[in-house]
Order: sequence, then structure tokens, then C-alpha cells
Amino acid sequence: MKKIGVTIGVIIVISTTFLSCEVIGQQKLWDGPAAYLGQKPPGDTPEIFAQGMLVDSGIVLGKMNFSTDGRSFYYSYAKHWFSSEGAGTRELSFDGQSWQKPHIIAENLTNPALSPDEKTLYLGAPKGQVWVLHKSPQGWSKPELWMEKPYGLYNFQAVHSNTYYVGSNGTAGSKSDWSTYDFCKLTISGKDTVINSLGSTINTSGFDGDFFIAWDESYIIISAKETKTFECELWISFRKKDNTWSEPQSLGPAINDGLAHRFGQYVSPDGKYLFYTRGTSENDCHFYWVRFDTLLKKLKATMK
Repeated sequence: MKKIGVTIGVIIVISTTFLSCEVIGQQKLWDGPAAYLGQKPPGDTPEIFAQGMLVDSGIVLGKMNFSTDGRSFYYSYAKHWFSSEGAGTRELSFDGQSWQKPHIIAENLTNPALSPDEKTLYLGAPKGQVWVLHKSPQGWSKPELWMEKPYGLYNFQAVHSNTYYVGSNGTAGSKSDWSTYDFCKLTISGKDTVINSLGSTINTSGFDGDFFIAWDESYIIISAKETKTFECELWISFRKKDNTWSEPQSLGPAINDGLAHRFGQYVSPDGKYLFYTRGTSENDCHFYWVRFDTLLKKLKATMK
């Protein structure tokens, strides 16, 4: 009986060790060689992210998302700019050994944004709708229409406070009039939906719709200085104690390096890297990434 007990004890220790290693491996994926699809992280100069790895036809563009454990990656693709034809959203998963090939989880729906609990994936549609996929042990459900309003809903994103941020013209204009879109906050209470502009400090008289809001709502990265043909720069605004927003400031010349389209901004769950889409045309449209946590500290220190 003593020998059997020792044997069982050894098996338990070995099993626990393997389980612990697996959990640690999941926790430390961000720091390991498989993190960020196995790509070498950049420094303070933006670099193309996963070049040639994600494109099979058309282009990659718009917003992306990583799961908080770093083992799933979601991104949009399309045939052309400003066209929903041939567009959709793909997922890549890490199986513990390697990243698997991308597979389509939604067609004609783009700009994926995970809910804080990661059980819902929000997607945008050409008609200003919000669609959702629900997570189960078997994977993602088929897309379902979740929200449609008389006004546009663009770049829908949920945050920890159970509220949402969106580019919208909920206060004026038609869905197709992009010049009326503002960065907005949306709240849902029962059957009531309330949408409010974030104010004139960060909004302009032109299109204001491409953004990333921090999970804790402490800062927002916006596409600013939009031209009539939607070239822009990336700027940041910080939420102040009175819940108003600071004057936006540029993310700097390394990111805003000349006239280009910059959109789909997104900060990785570990807070280290900023991702965004950049292109002067469809021919040079790519995902870019750059070290962000150190830049964020510098920008926050200069806030008035």
C-alpha cells in the first residue's frame, strides 16, 4: 500500500507540474517567441506587422483584436478600400505549438472588437449596423444583427464600465453623411439607448469615427486632421477628472510620417504595442505596429 501511495503521489506531482507549465505557458505567451503571431516586436519606429502572413487576396485593413491571453487574433480584410464587396473577418488561433492558418468567421462584416469578457465579438456592417458573434465551447456562433438605429454606428467598441464608444451621427444628419459623424459614448438601459458626442475638444466639423478607447476609458486614440479624402494622423486625448477630454496631441513624427490613411488603431492587451492600418493607396496598405507603453508615459507626462 505504501508503494502504491508513493506511486500515486508521484503521478499527482507530475500531472500538477504539467498543468502548471501549461497555465504558465498561457500566461506568458506575451513574453514568449509565439507572441504576436511569432513576429519580432518593433521599437519606437513603426514596422509592418506580419507582412505576407495574413494576405491571400485583396488587402488587410481596419481594426484588429487579440484575446487577453494572446492566443487568438482577429482582423479584417477586403478587396478594395471603401467597398464591402469581398470583405470579412478572420481568426487565427495558437494551438499551444504553432499559429494555425487564418479562417473566415464572418463575411461582409469588419472591424472586430471583443467584449471585456471575450464572450462576444462586435462587428460592423456597411449600413451602420452592429453585428455580434457569441462564443461557446464549440467556437463562434454565426453572425447575428444586434443593433440598428436611424443613425450610423461605426467602429463599435465596448469597455469595462458596460458602456460603448462609437463613431456616429446620432445627434444630426443621415447615415451616409460622413461629415456629421462624431466620437460618441453610447449607453443602454433596458430598452433605452442614449448616445452623446464626446464634445468639441476632440470632435471636428468633418468625419470623426476612427478611434481606439482604452478599456478603462483613460485615453482615446483618434484619427485626426482628416482631409477630404480621409488621409489623417493619429492623436491622443486623455480623460480628465471631470470626465471631459484633454486637447488631443500628436503621437509624433515616427507614426505621423507624412500624408497617409491611418485608421483601425488598437492597443494590445498587454499595453505594449499600438497597431494601426496605414497606406497612401491600396497598393501599400498594411497593418503597422510600434512600441506604445513608453510613448504613452511620455505623452501623459506632457498633458496639461
